[in-house]
Order: sequence, then structure tokens, then C-alpha cells
Amino acid sequence: MLAEERLARVVGIVERRGTASLAEIASELGVSESTVRRDLDRLDEAHRLVKIRGGAAAREAAHLLRDLTLGERRGLHAAEKRAICERAATLVGADDFVYLDAGSTTAELVGLLATSGATFATDSVLHATRLAERGCRVVVLGGELKGATGAAVGPDALDALGRYHFTVGFWGANGVSLEAGYTVPEADEAAVKHLSLSRTERRYVLADASKLGRTSRVSYASFSDAMLLTCGDVPEKYRSRENVVVVGA
Repeated sequence: MLAEERLARVVGIVERRGTASLAEIASELGVSESTVRRDLDRLDEAHRLVKIRGGAAAREAAHLLRDLTLGERRGLHAAEKRAICERAATLVGADDFVYLDAGSTTAELVGLLATSGATFATDSVLHATRLAERGCRVVVLGGELKGATGAAVGPDALDALGRYHFTVGFWGANGVSLEAGYTVPEADEAAVKHLSLSRTERRYVLADASKLGRTSRVSYASFSDAMLLTCGDVPEKYRSRENVVVVGA
């Protein structure tokens, strides 16, 4: 079996299962675990899957377990994210005080926002830098910086949020369900999302259909606490909700 063929089969196995162990992949391919381990190193580096302890996970499945880096998320549902953010950008007015959550979907939104009038606040150093370079007025939360997402978390971030009142805000989520609401892998980032959302008048979660029906480890808001802007193959039980807007890719 050629190396590229084997790599493609490894990706297929992992995507079909969601997660797969070294032993499972080796058995299905009829190769050694050491060969699989080297293959996973290459595929992880190429952002085709995500290495986890003892095996690998498809990027969608891994996103529920931990925050993927922006590189790992690159290219995931790009058309859907773009459509969602094009709609979200129309919701920002010149007089708004806008909260922007950290994340790859809100990063897409940053590039679409008008540069005049509105004031922005964010826990994302990346978002703040891009907005400031375009001449926007930006408030950056303090706190401990997370490497994977570039988000500020911890007591300092929460203390800063307590001083502000936002007119409109936009958040991402690793998983969205009617039962668990909007969920993320880590409690510290969930705390920042929860507090920022509670201090915002008009609240929008931006999540493509691949996130729906999935639950990550920590809830930061109930499903009804925000409007959900989504796109893709959206199940009817979400389409029928009053707080769900489905946009076309």
C-alpha cells in the first residue's frame, strides 16, 4: 500500500468512527501501531485530523473535547461560516457597543464589519488587533491568555466585563443542543462567555449546522438565551424554533 493511500484510509477510518485508537486503525489496515503513530503525526501536522491520547479524532469530534487552534479549524465549513457572518454583520449599527467572542467564526465576522461608528469589545487579542488596524475603537479584556484560541480568561477578564453594558454581541460554540444549550470544552472560557452574554441586550450565537445536536463539556447559556444564526443541513426541530435564523450558504 502506498503511503498516501494509507494516509487517506487512516483519515477515512477516523472520520467514519469520530475517534479511533492506534490499535483499531492498525488492525483495520494490517500495519503496525508504530506506522500508524507516524501517520497520525503527519496528518495532525497537516490539520487533516487531531491526535488524542492513544489515537486520533476527526476535527469535528475533537472540537467537543478541547478548543482546536485556529490552524486546526481552518477550512471547516468555510462557506457556512461566511454566510452566517454576512448576515451577522448587518446587525451592527454605527451607535452600537459590540461584544465579540473569541473564535474562528467570529474571526470571519471581524473581516466583514463596517469600520466606522461602532465601538467593539473583545476577549480576543487577534480580533482586537485586526479591528484596531482598521481604525476601529476597541476595548480589550485583560486576563490570562489561552494559547489555542487567543482568548483572555480568568478573574481579570470577568472583572473587566462587570463594568460594561453591550448593545449587541456575537459568540461561538463548540456544541449546540436544545437540552444543554451552548457548550464549550473548558470552564474558564465558559465563564467569560456566560458573563459577557448576560451583559448584552441583543445576543447572537454563530454556529453552522455541524455543531447542532452536539454537546461539549460546559454549558455557558441555555438555548433560549440567544438568537442562533446557523447555516447548512439544519434539522427541523431547530428550524422551527423562534430564536433560530437559518441563512443560505
